[in-house]
Amino acid sequence: MNAENTNNTNVQTDEPLEIEKTNSNINMKNKKRLPRIYLYFIYLLVFAIIGWLIETAYSFYSLGHFTKRGFLYGPLCPIYGWGAIILIMFFSTYKKKNFKLFVYAAIIFSLFEYLVSFGMEALFSLKWWDYTSEFMNLNGRVSIFYSFAWGIIAILVINFIYPFFKKKINLILSKIPYSIQVTAVYILFAAFVTDTVLSCVNYLVM
Repeated sequence: MNAENTNNTNVQTDEPLEIEKTNSNINMKNKKRLPRIYLYFIYLLVFAIIGWLIETAYSFYSLGHFTKRGFLYGPLCPIYGWGAIILIMFFSTYKKKNFKLFVYAAIIFSLFEYLVSFGMEALFSLKWWDYTSEFMNLNGRVSIFYSFAWGIIAILVINFIYPFFKKKINLILSKIPYSIQVTAVYILFAAFVTDTVLSCVNYLVM
């Protein structure tokens, strides 16, 4: 009798745990996740803010006072954000392949930096950076030092920085209702587009 009671007790105890575990797995699978394009936009903002902080800190260190950095009104440097998106979308396959990642990123991002510099100067007749005093520069738009820096940054972003922020962002999003996530992305996107348009108008009429 005691043995039978013990077995029955085990069966009654284990069954709810299995059901609860199964239900938890079903809930995780059924929970809506943001489309990839939405996540890319979030990463763009995150890295644009990080870039703005880096630029501002460097400017403060060099000049001894705060100066407005970046193209936009808000605390964003879009070139860092777009650079991060390019890395995430096209260079993630080179994770742990540091030599290839370094070489490809140094070349691609030097070209990217040159085209952005040329385009912004053509549109607004202004220079946001000038490397004419740097060793081995090309029209002051790119230099060997910053090409090297792009390669190093790519290694750090793909192997360490992006995985860290991806994990943290997914953790935060998992605690926020899907509808609120979508609404927040729409609001941020509207603010980003508005800032971009107003900034363009401002520099065009200067």
